[in-house]
Amino acid sequence: MKMTNHVKINLPAIVGNEGFARAAVAAFCAPLSPSLEEINDVKTAVSEAVTNVIVHAYPDNSGEIDVEVTIYDDKVLSVTVTDSGVGFADAEEVKKPFYTTKSAEEHSGMGFTIMEAFMDDLEVCSEPGRGTRVTMRKNIKQHA
Repeated sequence: MKMTNHVKINLPAIVGNEGFARAAVAAFCAPLSPSLEEINDVKTAVSEAVTNVIVHAYPDNSGEIDVEVTIYDDKVLSVTVTDSGVGFADAEEVKKPFYTTKSAEEHSGMGFTIMEAFMDDLEVCSEPGRGTRVTMRKNIKQHA
């Protein structure tokens, strides 16, 4: 698998930047000619990953998000969202449906479940006090 294009965006972890990240990733992957369903899947997963950072990574509301997008020659899109926030010890526990560090009234705890449902592959790496890296991949099909 050979990389054909790549971009890295650094954003403050603030609510308004979730929409920008979604739109930027969608625009960047346009040369792959994704279907409307594929582009909506990617946008939804990116939205969830960035929102997780904004809501959970920085309790003091000051931090940054790195969004890295790579396109590979076999029409694979890879999106990595990284923060240097609070992190967590058990990625498998955090990925369980309805798990949240906030109250149930505030958040559903479905972020990682949604990312897994809309993307073909999801990897989560985190370390307490050092941050989290979420890598998602989507195979973009050939469309006539």
